[in-house]
Amino acid sequence: MTTTVTVRSTNRYQQEIIAGDHIVFVDEPIDVGGDDTGPNPYELLLGALGSCKSITCIMYAQRKGWDLQGVEVDLTHTKDYAHDCETCVDQDVKLDRIKVKIVFKGNLDDDQRARLKEISKRCPIHQTLINKIDISDA
Repeated sequence: MTTTVTVRSTNRYQQEIIAGDHIVFVDEPIDVGGDDTGPNPYELLLGALGSCKSITCIMYAQRKGWDLQGVEVDLTHTKDYAHDCETCVDQDVKLDRIKVKIVFKGNLDDDQRARLKEISKRCPIHQTLINKIDISDA
């Protein structure tokens, strides 16, 4: 599977993302010099992860015939110094952390909710972020 987007700078820090027939604007907040005309890049990353988790759970519940009526995903990104991480080799780097809280709405039992939480970790964006990524110049 190959996915391609084009990103163009439009005004100061504002960026225009063209993805197929869709256009999304990304910007920085005013306090760092942007115009706040769209989510910042980290918010967009969290949005991609959260929406992927939600869609994955909805698809799974539909296949199972479960009464999942909605999904809400709250995500928080932080950068912590690695010296706060016992398993980190380089203690001077920063460690990215993403906390995810998922609420499943509908007539579901505890086992179904637990299963959906596990299934959410199988979404393609989650898998991309936890695996090694090779980013290269074309």
